Amino acid sequence: MTLMSEVGQKAFDLGVPLAVHMDVTYRCNERCVHCYLDHDDHGEMTTAEITDALDQLADAGVFFLTFSGGEVFMRRDFLEIVEYARRLMFNVKIKTNAVMIHEQEARRIRELDVDTIQISVYSHRPEVHDAITKLPHSFERTINAVRFLRDQGLRVTIANVLMTVNSADHSGVQKLAAELGVNYTLDPTITPMMDGDTSVLALRIPGEELPSIFRNPALVDNQEEFCAPPKPPSEKDLEGYSCSAGHSFCYISPYGDVFPCVQFPLPTGNIRQQKFLDIWNFSPQMKEVRSIQAKDLTVCSSCSHVTSCSRCPGLAYMEGSMRGPSTTDCEKSFYRTGVPTANMLRQGLSKPRSLARSGAPLIQIQPVAAPA
Repeated sequence: MTLMSEVGQKAFDLGVPLAVHMDVTYRCNERCVHCYLDHDDHGEMTTAEITDALDQLADAGVFFLTFSGGEVFMRRDFLEIVEYARRLMFNVKIKTNAVMIHEQEARRIRELDVDTIQISVYSHRPEVHDAITKLPHSFERTINAVRFLRDQGLRVTIANVLMTVNSADHSGVQKLAAELGVNYTLDPTITPMMDGDTSVLALRIPGEELPSIFRNPALVDNQEEFCAPPKPPSEKDLEGYSCSAGHSFCYISPYGDVFPCVQFPLPTGNIRQQKFLDIWNFSPQMKEVRSIQAKDLTVCSSCSHVTSCSRCPGLAYMEGSMRGPSTTDCEKSFYRTGVPTANMLRQGLSKPRSLARSGAPLIQIQPVAAPA
């Protein structure tokens, strides 16, 4: 076990919020077809409110801090916020589309000693990337920013969300990342809108395409172990927990709302009205999330995949119950191992049902015209 994994386990065991994901705004200069956010500003926190929240997080024991959005650079005070966070000695990671990062911003990020910059790139083909973001020339501007940041010696990761419209492009994006000398990560997960709207799920790639990803050695390490049939859970396994959400991690929205995770829209409190530690320690919702062991899961507790599944309690919550199965993760487990899950078997399925894709957002893959 590495030192960081030991620290993470200790924080989990003690209930210390070691890591926090904070969205500083939902506003964005892109309109990505798969995005789950409402981009209107409904009264986001002021600079003073955010710095006060950061003071509280530091007092609570938070060390890893991820700033995201929306697009973080839509806030003119964003680098001021990062500077304050670094003064408090947070390890800072930034998620951005990077189209507003130029040489000056890249240099300032380097001066602030930001740990990692994660940048969304959807295709190596500009016309596909721009059609997804709906922002003309966004591919060019994003890639230029990757170069600026790389040249400053920063650790950059290209994040590639996989969906129907770009499903054939992940190899090209991975090759582009290698040419740029930056890291690459792939995510085939499309999530419902935060208001519960599931229409965006029509963009999920068919499950039948997942095996080619899971069995690609360039994308997945330790394939033999990753794709092996699941082992029966032990009694100790069933006393475990499926996720760090609410245990050592949480999410804070631009409006101060606190949730167990960015993919777990269960309101637990608001830091404009309560102290962060009061929410973390005493919220009934947080306590409920923490109380759920694998043996308490209504379907998954009887599933052979229970110890190896990537089950997301937030996605399960959006399907109706945080104690229930996540259909998305059941599908991933099946296509990873070839073994049906308990959720599938109770429905009499030998393989997952294909998601209906009628009504999927129409994406024209052609250059997006710049405004006149």
